[in-house]
Amino acid sequence: MNPTADVLIEALPYIQRFYNRRIVIKYGGAAMEEDSLIHSVMEDIVLMKYVGMRPIVVHGGGPSIKKWLDKVGKETEFVEGLRVSDAETVEIAEMVLAGNINKSIVARINQHGGQAIGLCGKDANLIVAEKYSPQVTDEHGNETTVDIGFVGSIIGVNTKPIITLDEAGYIPVIAPNGTGADGQTYNINADTMAGEIASALQAEKLILLTDTIGICQDLNDITTLIPTIRMREINALIDNGTISGGMLPKISACNTALLGGVAKTHIIDGRIPHSMLLEVLTEGGIGTEIIR
Repeated sequence: MNPTADVLIEALPYIQRFYNRRIVIKYGGAAMEEDSLIHSVMEDIVLMKYVGMRPIVVHGGGPSIKKWLDKVGKETEFVEGLRVSDAETVEIAEMVLAGNINKSIVARINQHGGQAIGLCGKDANLIVAEKYSPQVTDEHGNETTVDIGFVGSIIGVNTKPIITLDEAGYIPVIAPNGTGADGQTYNINADTMAGEIASALQAEKLILLTDTIGICQDLNDITTLIPTIRMREINALIDNGTISGGMLPKISACNTALLGGVAKTHIIDGRIPHSMLLEVLTEGGIGTEIIR
């Protein structure tokens, strides 16, 4: 058989399996910064839509936020992979994420033949949040609560605006923030938000695009990639340091999604062109899948 035909036939059972199923994509990292990768991701999203899948995009934009914070002389600090956010940081993040980045992604999807509409967590109270204060362990082994500013923990997801757009044939593109009961704006980690939305929608899949090949036993050795992790194994991998730093919100998002009924979650390398198609439409897949 012709090699091109082989590839298309390999994809057929996956197209059939995921036809009319919602797939939540967290878009971030280098795939948002390099033109060739941006082009690749947009093509993947539009192709998924045209073959009958229902992609829903939640995006980050950390590097762009940092550029703007640098312009105003603000230091960037992270706790458990979450950006410490005072009032000025929240204002800048909202401007960058819900304004510049969100509309740029919408325009690019449209240019590639899709029909996208942008949202943020404030629209129709899509995301209701409260202040999140993580507990961290100090060098003496004592747990202490840390104030990281206006970083939100999600307490409610209104899926109606997402479903309305999805069922009308549009691709929702969602910027990560939310509002408290008192009207306070909160920064929401994009991985966390993608996991909560996937859970609320009971999506078929949650795919997190990252700047790593997945989760490795040794961060410096790609041959130690762990292709599959079960939920019961997560705590041990956190305890031994295999999962740490910025990977913690990603694993937490996967855990939230799985508990909410999502069938499979995936952490894949967004630096690989068409990585989403390789994950969704081929037998081998790439990266690390986290399953029940």
